Amino acid sequence: MSVEASSSAAFREAMASFPSGATIVTTSDSDGRWWGFTASSFCSVSMDPPLVLTCLANTAQCFPAFAEAARWNIHVLQHRHADLAMRFATRGAAKFDGAGFQPDPDGLPFLKDASISLRCATYSKVDGGDHLVLIGRVDDVGLGEEMPFVYFRRKFHSLPVTEDKSGARARSLPEVIELDLGWM
Repeated sequence: MSVEASSSAAFREAMASFPSGATIVTTSDSDGRWWGFTASSFCSVSMDPPLVLTCLANTAQCFPAFAEAARWNIHVLQHRHADLAMRFATRGAAKFDGAGFQPDPDGLPFLKDASISLRCATYSKVDGGDHLVLIGRVDDVGLGEEMPFVYFRRKFHSLPVTEDKSGARARSLPEVIELDLGWM
């Protein structure tokens, strides 16, 4: 399907207006060199088997490494990772220098203090136009203590939080707005 320039700009703006989390996806190539990119296109695909997907631009410097990768890690970021998210979105940046990544059991870069970390094995790779869709089987899940942030209209936003009043443990939780829909 061909898209005219004016509708292409509208499509880009529409996608920027959809709030999502921000992730850093990491792997290593056959020489053991670490590669990574920032992605806001990330979602669950299946519970059984546990599958997730993320998308990588065909023009990305790390494209060859991910096109060949058998494994990768997905890190859902927190507000304090905003600079890191920008670094991993920047072509030619020294992405891993001083960033806090350590090798996982497979030697892949792993960010320990992410809100959520997913260690994935390739399930499928699909041509998605100007992107490669990476579908991974989740082999290991890590849950951090901090809330993730939201990427919306090309900016990072913190979620409003309230304190848990249950007394079990003081913890910040997302502010919940309840709607009375009437028909439910």
